Amino acid sequence: MNERPEAPTLGEAFKYWLKLGFISFGGPAGQISMMHQELVEKRRWISEHRFLHALNYCMLLPGPEAIQLAIYIAWLLHGTIGAIVAGVLFFLPAFVLLSALAAVYLAFGDVPLVQGIFYGIKPAVLAVVLFAAWRIGSKAIKNEVLAVIAALAFIGIFFLKIDFPWIVLAAGILGAIGGKFAPAKFKSGGGHGASNKAYGPALIDDDTPPPAHAKFSWGKLVVTTAIFVAIWAAAIALLAGTQTLFDMGEFFTGAAFLTIGGAYAVLPYVYQGAVEHYGWLTGPQMIDGLALGETTPGPLIMIVTWVGYMGAGLAGATVATFFTFLPSFLLILAGGPLVEATRGELKFTAPLTAITAAVVGVIMNLAVFFAWHTFWPQATEAAPFTGPFEWLPVVVAIAAFVALWKYKADIMKVIGACALLGLALSFVR
Repeated sequence: MNERPEAPTLGEAFKYWLKLGFISFGGPAGQISMMHQELVEKRRWISEHRFLHALNYCMLLPGPEAIQLAIYIAWLLHGTIGAIVAGVLFFLPAFVLLSALAAVYLAFGDVPLVQGIFYGIKPAVLAVVLFAAWRIGSKAIKNEVLAVIAALAFIGIFFLKIDFPWIVLAAGILGAIGGKFAPAKFKSGGGHGASNKAYGPALIDDDTPPPAHAKFSWGKLVVTTAIFVAIWAAAIALLAGTQTLFDMGEFFTGAAFLTIGGAYAVLPYVYQGAVEHYGWLTGPQMIDGLALGETTPGPLIMIVTWVGYMGAGLAGATVATFFTFLPSFLLILAGGPLVEATRGELKFTAPLTAITAAVVGVIMNLAVFFAWHTFWPQATEAAPFTGPFEWLPVVVAIAAFVALWKYKADIMKVIGACALLGLALSFVR
């Protein structure tokens, strides 16, 4: 316990990252907890302080923070090759599984048994989204000013149909102004402060200098950024002959840089583009994909794999996944050396605090959208309350929310139970 562990070989690290890719359930909080337990407490590849320092940086970035944290730690251990291995293995199992599920869904989605399962799953997804809004809102909405920003975001996206990027921009501007004139209202609470826990000396300990490949230089920053821009441009150029895939490449690049506040925050943007603008899938198909995304390993943003498959098969799934995650590698490999060179505690800015508040309003819009499609399944934009009102999904949604909120039930178990209920109902309806 008092000796530093031996440095893992790339092969040993490969085995761990592969294992993580298959068991990374529970959303970002669960995935980060798994990495902490294994890498800080058990294997001691990295110290608590260095782990939290990396996490603070990843929390400030657009994109899925759990996969970015894995990329960061693997980069410290084994450089660029380690970062690529960890990042790809983090989402690869989910990519394969969701692509296979999408194929089955397109082939058999109209089978009564499958419809029954999704009948039970849809209200569970509504409960999950509401729970996410409550969980984020309880931390983000600290005063009446932030509550007003959340309300304005909801009004903007729900009633005025303002695109998600403009809402993020407006919230950021309000935060920047508010940070100057009312700084107390825009202070972020909490954070991932240092822990007093000690697990023994770590391979990358508090006083361990950054490895040679992690040392910052402006030249390295420029070169790394240029390489990623070249990779992106080459990939986009390859898709120029297929309009749908080209549109997906551009769209999911934008989505990747807008994932501020987690996957739930960017889902309305993905919905607006994929469903309303491009028509790659329908609203109900989006809900079904979110349900499957909640029950498969990997980050929830893997919903983009489902969206891509619905729009253009396996090629679409590949394009959507590639362009969504490419920026995560750029942000770590280009920004990591700067973070290592300035190892002070990173803090949320006033604009980010305002954006986080706006995200709560955006997620509530998503919940309303899901509720509408679940409780009035035959409704349309022109006739929003047409067809019969489904009372049973209301009961299921309330029960699922209570299970998540009061009894801290596991999301997968809640969705699984609701799926079984829907399957059982398919035999009696």
